[in-house]
Amino acid sequence: MSETFEVDFGALGKVSGRLPRGAALSEVLTLDNSPLLFGCRTGICGTCLSRVDAKGGTLAPPTEDEKDVLDLLCPNEPKARLACLIKLSADLTIEPIKLTR
Repeated sequence: MSETFEVDFGALGKVSGRLPRGAALSEVLTLDNSPLLFGCRTGICGTCLSRVDAKGGTLAPPTEDEKDVLDLLCPNEPKARLACLIKLSADLTIEPIKLTR
């Protein structure tokens, strides 16, 4: 049996069912099952900018390209990630970050 993980979006709700290890959130979450909006799904638009906590595990660090976007959108948020680029390796709590411009 393959390992699966739960994604909790806090006040927005949990994803029903468990998601497989290594799955990219942008590939397994759809309009029907995701409380979080995804825009481009490639990590450039910032629509899915979120504060992410891995529970009982760790996530791979952001790529240089993701770091560039995070530094531009929210340079002072150490837990910020682009949810569309996350590959599951732990249970997660994800809280969308609302940008004020």
